Amino acid sequence: MKKRIRRNDPCWCGSGKKYADCHLEMDEKIKNYKLRGYRIPSRKMIKNKAQIDGIRTSGKVNIAVLDYVAENIRAGMSTEEINQLVEQKTRELGGIPAPLNYEGFPKSVCTSINDVVCHGIPSEEEILQDGDIINVDVSTIYGGYFSDSSRMFCVGNVSEEKKQLVKGTLEAVQAGLAQVRPFNRLGNVGAAVHEFALSRGYQVVQEIGGHGVGLEFHEDPFVSYVSRRDTGVLLVPGMVFTIEPMINMGTDEIFVDEDNDWTVYTEDGAPSAQWEVTVAVTDDGYEILAY
Repeated sequence: MKKRIRRNDPCWCGSGKKYADCHLEMDEKIKNYKLRGYRIPSRKMIKNKAQIDGIRTSGKVNIAVLDYVAENIRAGMSTEEINQLVEQKTRELGGIPAPLNYEGFPKSVCTSINDVVCHGIPSEEEILQDGDIINVDVSTIYGGYFSDSSRMFCVGNVSEEKKQLVKGTLEAVQAGLAQVRPFNRLGNVGAAVHEFALSRGYQVVQEIGGHGVGLEFHEDPFVSYVSRRDTGVLLVPGMVFTIEPMINMGTDEIFVDEDNDWTVYTEDGAPSAQWEVTVAVTDDGYEILAY
């Protein structure tokens, strides 16, 4: 049986403040939503101010690494060279590349070209060609806190179709962000992404989604981008998660490379794009912690 927290007890969030001065008021509000049948987040999903400060600092390193990639990416370079850029810059800034050795992943970054949906493994043999689109997915551990974001890059003379896919995917992320606010529901974030993608004639990958992040690389909640309106967990201040839809020009069907058990491809070979941000729910909306 859980011990009831009294007003003057330390708050459960670890802030060091009295419960009455920290999460008591919010807990009462959450309780009212629960009584109305809403799914509510576990306390583990809710970060305190010090933790969000730590994730924000990690995010600044993550952003700097992606900026460094943006300055150096070019046709003719291998994806292994991108991996080395990420490894070098992350460690130079005092961070650790989170993907390296995560559940056996062998590199410091994911590089996903054209019809690769996600989890592309950098290789010396994989050379960027004029006309490619590539997602570079960087994740950083800094001071014990995790951040995660990715960007699309257009290499050289990219077709108008691919450019529109890249642009439309970013706009889908922005549609999702517009739904991030206290006491909205997570399903509305995914629904906004999905509705926008469909309006542009694209399909959204169903099996893979976003995730909570900050104290670990992957935490609850799972963030679907094919969710229905007015479903899903209640959004409350202190929640931190990624918005990272994978949007395909063709079918939403995918398959995993049998040789490495990581790299995900579109079933029909059509291009796929992805942008990712780490976002925190605030008292009056949201804050992007990594982009």
